[in-house]
Amino acid sequence: MSLGGFLDSSSGPRVVANMPVGAISQPRLVGPNLSKPMFSSPALSLALAGIEGQGKMASIGGDFDTPGGRSKDEEYESRSGSDGGSGDDQEDNPPRKKRYHRHTPQQIQELESLFKECPHPDEKQRNELSKRLCLESRQVKFWFQNRRTQMKTQLERHENSILRQENDKLRAENMTIRDAMRNPICSSCEGMAILGEVSLEEQHLRIENAHLKEELDRVSALAGNFFRRPVSSIANSIPPHMPNSSLELAVGSNVFGNLSTTLPLATDFGGVVSSALPVVPTARPTGVMGLERSIERTMFLELALAAMDELVKMVQTDEPLWLPSLEGGKETLNYEEYLRVFPRCIGAKPVGFVAEATREVGMVIINSLALVETLMDSNRWAEMFPCMIARTSTTDVISSGMGGTRNGALELMNAELQVLSPLVPVREVNFLRFCKQHGDGVWAVVDVSIDSIRGNPTGTAYLNCRRLPSGCVVQDMPNGYSKVTWVEHAEYAECAVHQLYRHLLNSGMAFGAQRWIATLQRQCECLAILMSSTVPTRDPTPITPSGRRSMLKLAQRMTGNFCAGVCASTVHKWNKLCAGNVDEDVRVMTRKSVDEPGEPPGVVLSAATSVWLPVSPQRLFDFLRDERLRSEWDILSNGGPMQEMAHIAKGRDHGNCVSLLRASAMNANQSSMLILQETCIDASGSLVVYAPVDIPAMHVVMNGGDSAYVALLPSGFAIVPDGPGSRAGSHTTTTNGSPRVGGSLLTVAFQILVNSLPTAKLTVESVETVNNLISCTVQKIKAALHCES
Repeated sequence: MSLGGFLDSSSGPRVVANMPVGAISQPRLVGPNLSKPMFSSPALSLALAGIEGQGKMASIGGDFDTPGGRSKDEEYESRSGSDGGSGDDQEDNPPRKKRYHRHTPQQIQELESLFKECPHPDEKQRNELSKRLCLESRQVKFWFQNRRTQMKTQLERHENSILRQENDKLRAENMTIRDAMRNPICSSCEGMAILGEVSLEEQHLRIENAHLKEELDRVSALAGNFFRRPVSSIANSIPPHMPNSSLELAVGSNVFGNLSTTLPLATDFGGVVSSALPVVPTARPTGVMGLERSIERTMFLELALAAMDELVKMVQTDEPLWLPSLEGGKETLNYEEYLRVFPRCIGAKPVGFVAEATREVGMVIINSLALVETLMDSNRWAEMFPCMIARTSTTDVISSGMGGTRNGALELMNAELQVLSPLVPVREVNFLRFCKQHGDGVWAVVDVSIDSIRGNPTGTAYLNCRRLPSGCVVQDMPNGYSKVTWVEHAEYAECAVHQLYRHLLNSGMAFGAQRWIATLQRQCECLAILMSSTVPTRDPTPITPSGRRSMLKLAQRMTGNFCAGVCASTVHKWNKLCAGNVDEDVRVMTRKSVDEPGEPPGVVLSAATSVWLPVSPQRLFDFLRDERLRSEWDILSNGGPMQEMAHIAKGRDHGNCVSLLRASAMNANQSSMLILQETCIDASGSLVVYAPVDIPAMHVVMNGGDSAYVALLPSGFAIVPDGPGSRAGSHTTTTNGSPRVGGSLLTVAFQILVNSLPTAKLTVESVETVNNLISCTVQKIKAALHCES
């Protein structure tokens, strides 16, 4: 019986069945394309040498003379129709079975000898051999073809046996390791261990598990070629209680505890929860580096799944996980309950670190898809939170999502988070950002630090912050808004923070969820107003839409440069100066500006300091942004009145706007000047940034021209409350029980061009000038607000 009609001989394994029963007792498994030379594997060559010593190959080789494994008898039958006679004769007389010729032992011995030396003889060698053995050339050719086919069959059968043994061994080892991970045992007390205490052992088990998974996949893929079964079906043959990949290990039993990754969301979110996590496609690794990368990505997946699990639970759960706070009406995290419910997915808290955790809910005028796209794009994320993110970048895209959406997107990112004060160090974090859709119009985006897996990728010896699972859950609302629930959870080194700002950081108002939500609401409101057809305006001189866009772009660049100068992020290369004539809390830095568009060339000096004032943040903001009161604190305004030339609203609050101010000349010797000013305020704080600008350049900008080459060096103020519930005249209690007056933390910063030559050296007089400028400005503000003492 021939199976040619059922099996395609050009692809996949095939069964050679057209052979005499006496030659081969069962069908053989043959690989699709084994064009490699014979005996390429030393181990298999030695094994086959033993097989050949049993004398079986000779008897098999003597039964075949035709290509494709057909017998000599069948070959003669196929040609019997052309032996003579008409068609009528053939109908009356059926074809007679021809006798076939078996090779003699001497012929087989000669053929075997040549086959060992040359498995692929050329035509000349075959002709010589056929003459010597009294055979036809075609018989010799068919014998060698059949002999090579039989050799490949023997090779594949032996290799198949080895792969089966390896596969069984790897399954057993994998099952043992996973059982050990589910039930960790303490080596000292032989009792059940807490995962946080065996984090190092857990890491080693994960690496070993990922390595075994790669080996199992490789063996399964090879075995699938012989069994005519796909890799997935082979993997599914593993017992149901043991996950068949590290990804399923994370989704199902989860090495981080009894957490289900596909949690049903609260009814407040609505919609149907997705029941499976999209598998992130990864390329097959090659070599040692590829294997290490695959292991690392597997660990990233497990960490992202656990972080998403934790974020969704922290969003849904109220008491006893979140307790109402007596100070400011906020919530505080119950750390005893947190440690009981959640394992430490990034390891134990470093020595000297303190934790901060906050949760905030807000309505934002943006839909969930647009917000998810903003969060998953590092550039758009930085533009949405300009005062909080000094710098960010995407270092690796592990998955871009499924079906053209961000569902299942997983990215590796780096960011510098900041509070606008020289007394608070910039937080540099390396983290995974994972996005998942939990239902129709319900999305979640989570961040988690990767220091427990990769260490500190920046190479710096000191790490000052780690992000525990933090992020937001976004749900679409019918009115075009989205309900955003934000959770921010971090650990940081408190010793690096100045005493003046420790209370602010401990309350979570500096880097917490309230600041993220407040900034997001203000920015989205600004975008909605700018895209609206009816833009509120009170401009003395109307501005064209293109001019409005150019002014806003210039103001955005001005505010970004101001923030970079205050916190000394890596946006610019700053050098800190230590001068004896500078106040202790004043940080002076310098940098050289060479061929940078939008900045004057030369030596730029930046000075910033932070002070506490016993006035409310709102009162302080209103005083500093009012152009009519500017002469009371601005030394460079010539002491004259200010006039607002243009005004662009950026929100419903009058404090969110971009203005163009003109300082009138007090006498003929003074020249009038223009000042570009941006002010913004929300629940987390406020900002007043300004810079002198060239009059001809601003005319070009207001007419819609390019603002990229307008040179400016910004200065300004950053205002934050000194703690929760800070209001004018409000009183709180310090840790030692003494009364504490609520107030504001004011940061004053100036950037000045001290020399137009980038190669010039900085002088002591320049440092003293900028130090005196800050001191005089702070004193004038205190005097104007009657809080000198």
